[in-house]
Order: sequence, then structure tokens, then C-alpha cells
Amino acid sequence: MDAQGSKLLALIPAKIQKKYWIGRGTFVVVDDSGKEKALESGSKVGCIVSRVLFYEQVRELKKSPDWPEAFKSSVDSSSEKVLAVNNSSKQKNDPDSNDGDNDNDDEKDEEEEEEEDGLPPLEPNTNRVGPVELQHEKSGSNSDSDS
Repeated sequence: MDAQGSKLLALIPAKIQKKYWIGRGTFVVVDDSGKEKALESGSKVGCIVSRVLFYEQVRELKKSPDWPEAFKSSVDSSSEKVLAVNNSSKQKNDPDSNDGDNDNDDEKDEEEEEEEDGLPPLEPNTNRVGPVELQHEKSGSNSDSDS
């Protein structure tokens, strides 16, 4: 989304794509000099990513007057969502809300933590051969010495 609020697809050059992980919510600087020509020709890609902004750069830009108003509201709402999630998880784990039976609650919490993983138990890696123990058998008859 640009400063005017319009959403466009952007091409990520290979030199940027190989160096950085660009996910949802990452701020980038784009070159939209060929935007009009691309949209007239029917292309869905309207700009090219020229730079990825890091957290420190975004923080400094937010403080400056150059930060677009359209981004101020989206950043604030996403940070509020993160705070709301953190607050709800703190309330679930709040030790003041115990009903006095701490031993049973601790055991229940441990069981819940194991079940909350949602992952199956780990299986042994069959791609690696385990250590082999060689056992020498001593026999009474030596067939090698008889011949």
C-alpha cells in the first residue's frame, strides 16, 4: 500500500530477495517511476522494491514529518492487536487468579503445556545408523589354522 492508500504489486529484485525476508507488515521503499506505463499495458506489477526498511529506520521515520498519515493508523492498530494478545495471555497465566490449590494447578499447567504443543512426539531418526558393537566370538576349533 502506498501513501495514498492504493494497493499495488511490487517486483522484488533478486539481489533483495536473496538477502532479506520480506513478510507482511514489512516496510519497503519502492520505485514507481514506470507505474503509469505498466498499468496502461495491463500489467499487475506497478513498482519495483528498491530498499527494505529495518526496525530502527522505521522508528526514525515515524518520528519525522515524512512518515505518511496512511501508515500511522495501520501501525498503531497492529501494535494495539499485539498488546491485546499479550494482555490476554498474561491474564490466563496470572498467579493471583488461583483458587488456593497451587499443587494441583501446577500439575494441570504442566499437562496443558505438553498438550498445547499440538505436535506429535518425536520419532527416532531412521536416516542415521546407530553405533554398531562388534562382538568377537571365541570358538574351540580354529578352521583357519587346520588348513
